[in-house]
Amino acid sequence: MDTLNDIVLTIQHYLADYILIAALLLGGIWFTVRLGFIQVRGFKEGMKRTFGGLFHKKGEAGADGMSSFQALATAIAAQVGTGNIAGAATALAIGGPGAIFWMWVAAFLGMATIFSEAIMAQKYKCVGDDGEVTGGPVYYIRAAFKGTFGKVLAGIFAVLIILALGFMGNAVQSNSIAAAFHTAFGVPQAVMGVIIAVLALAVFMGGMKRIAKVTETIVPIMAALYIVGALIVIIYNYKNIPYAFHAIIVGAFSPSSIAGGAVGATIKLALTKGVARGLFSNEAGMGSTPHAHAVAKVDHPVEQGFVAMIGVFIDTFVVLNLTALVIITTKSIPTGKTGAELSQYAFSTLFGKGGDIFIAVCMFFFAFSTIVGWYFFGQANIKYLFGAKAVKVYSLLVAACVVLGSLAQVDLVWNMADCFNSMMVIPNILGLFALSGMIKKVHDDYYKNFLNKKSK
Repeated sequence: MDTLNDIVLTIQHYLADYILIAALLLGGIWFTVRLGFIQVRGFKEGMKRTFGGLFHKKGEAGADGMSSFQALATAIAAQVGTGNIAGAATALAIGGPGAIFWMWVAAFLGMATIFSEAIMAQKYKCVGDDGEVTGGPVYYIRAAFKGTFGKVLAGIFAVLIILALGFMGNAVQSNSIAAAFHTAFGVPQAVMGVIIAVLALAVFMGGMKRIAKVTETIVPIMAALYIVGALIVIIYNYKNIPYAFHAIIVGAFSPSSIAGGAVGATIKLALTKGVARGLFSNEAGMGSTPHAHAVAKVDHPVEQGFVAMIGVFIDTFVVLNLTALVIITTKSIPTGKTGAELSQYAFSTLFGKGGDIFIAVCMFFFAFSTIVGWYFFGQANIKYLFGAKAVKVYSLLVAACVVLGSLAQVDLVWNMADCFNSMMVIPNILGLFALSGMIKKVHDDYYKNFLNKKSK
């Protein structure tokens, strides 16, 4: 087991620190330039569609899909997870405050990538054998590569995402909730695991309609809760806000000059940890969120592309940024803590034991919503591989993983989840690059034809 774990860690190290950072950054730069900085030009429209959807929800989800806002809520449910609490803290602990600057860069570029994913997911969506609309990378990969190669590449992606998110990833999320509740309230982890599994099954069995209802309800609540809590800590330490931004900007290019920064932080560490954590937190380019954006009921694919960009903005520039500012303004990095423990310590500097409780409650919302989102993404690929009849079995297997994941952290399972998560980026990015011309064509059609017809 130890030997296998070492092999998995070695593969993950080269994937995450070299291959994927290069692929995702190059992809982000390519689509940013090819689409004329769409994340800037389309930002206003994306905000309008997102927050217009928040206050004016249109209809209920069903076999024909879900509203644009519900699709975004399902995507954000997966994007805003424990990584926003633990991931940012880990990047800060290893790479120092400068890592946050590189998270910003990754998120800015990632907005163009996720725009491309969303519009391709919309263009190539279809109706499954159960009569429900479905879509995702497997469909646009098949469109990008005809014949056997496309089938094999799509099949590899489907297997990887089911293992990485549906099974192993959801075990990780369950463990995060169980551990946080055990620390804050003394609840046995096994008991918490069963509770999470029962709640999750109740959502799964309700299909797309219930998943959409849960995510559109939970996501605004969890975001508001975390934003308020984090702002209280940051405002209390308002005198350190200028220091925080100075540390982030200067630390990106000269980590050693920042007093109280991470010990041994270098520009390379700040860049690699910041970019890697940023990319894996907002999931742009990973091929996960297109499953949600594919089923949105919109008049043109580009409309959902705008909304998808806002998901990355909320994940990184709002939620993840708040975690970073809480940690830096409380000057918690020198404690030597990392992950969720560092975030808990930062909140406890003001809230005391209440900091553990606050993080536990946030962990529940963040991780449970991620379980629902990741289940939905895996489900689309189960249908692709085995048909709609396999969904019930898949639901029960995910629930079993949730229970087992809550019991104890098994390093091999956790590391394999990260590794499969990284590997699924490769077929997705290959598909997007191959469809680069189609992405530009759909983008241009929106501005040259669709808007003109709409205005008449």
